Amino acid sequence: MKHFPNFITSLNLTSGFIAIIFAANGHLVTASWFILAAMIFDFLDGFSARLLKTYSAIGKELDSLADVVSFGVAPGLIIYHLLYDSISLNSTISINTDVLKAVILMLIAAIMPVCGAIRLAIFNLDSTQATTFKGLPIPANALAVISVIIAGNYSQSQLFNSFTGSPFLLIIFTIILSLLMVTRIPLLSLKVSSLKLKGNEGRYILAGLVVICFAIFGILAMPLIIPLYIISSAISLLF
Repeated sequence: MKHFPNFITSLNLTSGFIAIIFAANGHLVTASWFILAAMIFDFLDGFSARLLKTYSAIGKELDSLADVVSFGVAPGLIIYHLLYDSISLNSTISINTDVLKAVILMLIAAIMPVCGAIRLAIFNLDSTQATTFKGLPIPANALAVISVIIAGNYSQSQLFNSFTGSPFLLIIFTIILSLLMVTRIPLLSLKVSSLKLKGNEGRYILAGLVVICFAIFGILAMPLIIPLYIISSAISLLF
């Protein structure tokens, strides 16, 4: 059983790899669902390691490698496709050659996996992030990206079409998420050691706000999860 958490981590990596294949072929919604599956496996590998008490240095490194693929490279490729499509549809933006356009967009999209890898490297060396994260966790970065895709697809909201069709907004979105990963802003760790209110105030606030938003807005609330996470983290600093 000692290798079971590593097996689940491998499922995370597998899901991320499949997401990349779908994203590369323009199937962004399917890719987003596989990234969501990778998030579930990412949660389960840590949960099973704690349950079975099977921590290992290999497992820690494997987890980071899987996270770079699933939550850095895969969402970065989704961003690239969104940027490419938005510029192709935007008649006010003119780039002389397709090659130059592709290179520029690849460099912009690459910021995300690069910052994600840096964030993970810092996390692996920083022993102070056991209960509180410093910087946006890389799975949260991926959730922010896929929430736009999933909510836009299933809600048919014009708001999301306007967002994904704007190169400027997509670039700002990419840069903000990428920089948040490498900042030292304190954010909640969602690992729960007990169900007591004391010490979990921020987590309960986050859970309550998410439930309320989904009850009111349905699938449209999905992109609100990360902003609510940041707000809840700020509130938790008051306790």
